[in-house]
Amino acid sequence: MKTLMKMVIAATSLAVATVAISRQANAGAVLDRVLSNKKLVVAAGTDWPPLSFLNAKHELDGFDIEIAKGIATYLGVQIEFVTPGWDVISAGKWTGRWDMAMGQMAATKARAEKFSFPAVYFYARKIAAVHRDSKMTKLSDLGGKVVGVLAGTPESLYAKHELTPDWLGAQPVSFEFKPGEVKTYDSNLVALDDLRLGEGVRLDAVLISQTQLSSFQKKYPIKQLGDPLFSVADSIATMHGDTEFDEKIAAAMKIMRDDGTLSRLSLKWYGIDYTVEE
Repeated sequence: MKTLMKMVIAATSLAVATVAISRQANAGAVLDRVLSNKKLVVAAGTDWPPLSFLNAKHELDGFDIEIAKGIATYLGVQIEFVTPGWDVISAGKWTGRWDMAMGQMAATKARAEKFSFPAVYFYARKIAAVHRDSKMTKLSDLGGKVVGVLAGTPESLYAKHELTPDWLGAQPVSFEFKPGEVKTYDSNLVALDDLRLGEGVRLDAVLISQTQLSSFQKKYPIKQLGDPLFSVADSIATMHGDTEFDEKIAAAMKIMRDDGTLSRLSLKWYGIDYTVEE
């Protein structure tokens, strides 16, 4: 038994040491690559308006895109955007394909096991969107209904009653309804395409950010149901290991916050300053 215990302890120590060595080996590597290549590679979405989306010129545009460009300017490098799906970004297996990710990722303890969060820059209110012709008037009306959610988001955990608020400054949440079925999607737009068919056809509601609602309402017959479900502190995401890179991002964001750039961009894209917590 003592021999077995020694083997277990040794194996555990080796695993911890391997992670530590891996993070040490990556120290400075991302920043060095960015400065050497004179290029910051940023993961973003093409269908997350007004965060990031393809404009009429088929170019990436939006709140997050302008912020990422500001960070690149601070670093003195060019910027390149890549557009993997959110499920790929949130899985954390980047293997050096991009340097940081936008998308207003919730800075949770679970995600902190895979990512570093150098700068919280947004406070997102999550809501339930229903069809414009819906007769539902309160959140409890969604009890037993079919609800769509984006994979790997706090909204998906909320719908499944698995959400334990553990992000920065988190407040307790109350579950206002229990869906009969939760459908998971790789894109909010696909979920809204199902909702636009009418209440009860494929979906009864989609859980999204309140900030996205006004943009989606231009294309989809949807409206907000009830009050916001909860608010989340969202951050830029990087992989563990390069504290120098994280510090540069944090410094760039501090400048944009102090000089009012973040607030101005939020007002430009949302009409409300979501960069400060209420």
